[in-house]
Amino acid sequence: MNGPFVHSPVLRFARETPDAPAFSFQGDETTWAELEVQSARIASTLLRLGALRAGCAFGPLDPTLPAERLAFIVRDCGIGVVLADDAAANTLAAAAADVDATGVGPSDSLTLPTVTRAELDAAPVEFTPAGGPATDLDLAYIMYTSGSTGVPKGMMHTHRGSLAYARWGAGHVALTREDRVASHAPLHFDLSIFDFFSTAQAGGCVVLVPEPVTKFPASCTECLSAERVTVIFTVPFTLIEFLARGARDKRDLAALRWVLFGGEPFPKKHLARLMDALPQARFTNVYGPAEAPSCTAYDVPALDAGDETALPIGTVSVNSADLIVDDAGEACSVGEPGELCIRSTTLTIGYWTRPDLDARAFFERPGLGREPEVWYRTGDVVQRRADGLLEFLGRRDRMVKTRGHRVELDEVEAALSAHPAVTEAAGGAVAAAGATREIRAVVRLGDPAPTEVALKAWCRSKLPAYAVPVAIDSRADLPRTTSGKIDRSAIAKSLPTP
Repeated sequence: MNGPFVHSPVLRFARETPDAPAFSFQGDETTWAELEVQSARIASTLLRLGALRAGCAFGPLDPTLPAERLAFIVRDCGIGVVLADDAAANTLAAAAADVDATGVGPSDSLTLPTVTRAELDAAPVEFTPAGGPATDLDLAYIMYTSGSTGVPKGMMHTHRGSLAYARWGAGHVALTREDRVASHAPLHFDLSIFDFFSTAQAGGCVVLVPEPVTKFPASCTECLSAERVTVIFTVPFTLIEFLARGARDKRDLAALRWVLFGGEPFPKKHLARLMDALPQARFTNVYGPAEAPSCTAYDVPALDAGDETALPIGTVSVNSADLIVDDAGEACSVGEPGELCIRSTTLTIGYWTRPDLDARAFFERPGLGREPEVWYRTGDVVQRRADGLLEFLGRRDRMVKTRGHRVELDEVEAALSAHPAVTEAAGGAVAAAGATREIRAVVRLGDPAPTEVALKAWCRSKLPAYAVPVAIDSRADLPRTTSGKIDRSAIAKSLPTP
C-alpha cells in the first residue's frame, strides 16, 4: 500500500535493505524482508484486524488490566479481532465472559475471533486490502487512558498525526539505519509510538526489551549492553533505578548516544548523576500528553547537581504552537502561570465516541485562513521564562503521574467508592523515592468494615496496577469545606509520606 502512512516504511526498507534488522528480541533478529512477509500474512488473514496494512486502525491493549476494564475497552472501541499470544488470549477470553463496567453480563459476552500461529504461518503473502486508509487524515490508532469518571477514554490519532510524531522523533535525534532503539514501554503507552514508528522512519532496528527484564534495573542495563542500544526513550523513574540498582560498573553502555525521557519531572540531582555516568550521551526532556505527544522538548545542557530549580520542558516542537491562558482564557505574560494549550500536527482529532470530552478539551480561535485554529487544553500549568523556555508547574485538574503513568484521582475514588462497605473515599498523591509519586487514599467505612488488604484487592480488580493506592487509611470522618464538600486539599496535607 503506497502513501504517506505510518506503516509505509515496511515496504520501503523491505526493498532497500531487506537483510537489515528491523527487530531484535533476546538476540533473535527479524529482517525488514521477514517483517514484510509476516505483516502481509497477518493482513491477508485478518483483514479486519487493527493491523494498519489490513485497512483498519489499531488499538493497543494492556493484558494486565482487570478483566472488567479490558471488556469495556474492547466493547467501547468496537474491536473485532485481537492478535495476542496464548497468555494474553486467555486473559481476553476471561474478560469477554466477565461483567464489564456498564453492567453487561456474560449473556452478552464478547466474541473475539482467534487465529493460531500455524494459520498465520500458512497464510498467503499476496492479498488485496479491504479498503484501507485513503489519505493521511484517516485514523491510524486509538489509545485508551484513564478517565475522570472511572471510564477509560480513547484518543484518536490519524496517520498524519502519527507521522508527524514519528518524523519529529527521527529528526530530533538524527536516527539512521545503524541505530538500535530500545522499546522499553508497552504498546499501550504512548512512548512506544516513538520506539516503533520513529525507528521505522529511519530504517533502524527496534530492540524489544522483554517485559520481565524491565522489572529489574540490572537485567535491563544488561540487555541494553548486550544489544548495543543507541537510543532509549523512557520515564525518569526507570533511569533513576538504573543509577541505584543498574550495576552500571559492570555494563558497557558506550553505544548509548541519546537518552530521551518524559512522563514526569526529573529532579536535577538525579539527572546530573546520570549524565556524569553516561558522558557520551545526549539527553532530552520530552513533554506532551498522549493527546499531543512530544509537543515540546528540551535538550539538556551540562547540569549542576546542586541546582534545585525545575528542569524546563523546553519550547514547542516543529509544526506545533503553544498558548498559555489564565482562568478567563486570556493570554498570559512572561512569568505568569497559566494553562498550557497546544496546536500541533501530532494532536489527537478527538475522543472516541465522547463529544462531551471533546467539548471540554478543545476550543477554537480565529485563524489566518478560512478555518479557525483548534487548540487543546492540556490541563497543565506552566509559565514562560524570560529566555522563552516553558516551565512545568503542575496540574490544573486532579490527574497525577506515577512512574510515568497518569492516574486520575477521581478514578481511584470511583473504584473505592464502588465497594459496598465504603461510604466515602478521597485520593491523593505524595512524593516518594525515585522522583515519582505514590497514590494514597482515605475512606469512611460502614459495617462490616473491610480490611485494607481487602480494599486493595478490590482496587486491583478495578484499576491498573500502577493506580492501586499503596496505602488506604480508614477514618471516622473526612474533612470538609464550608460548603460540605470533602476538603481534598486538607486530605492531601494529612497524607503521610513514605
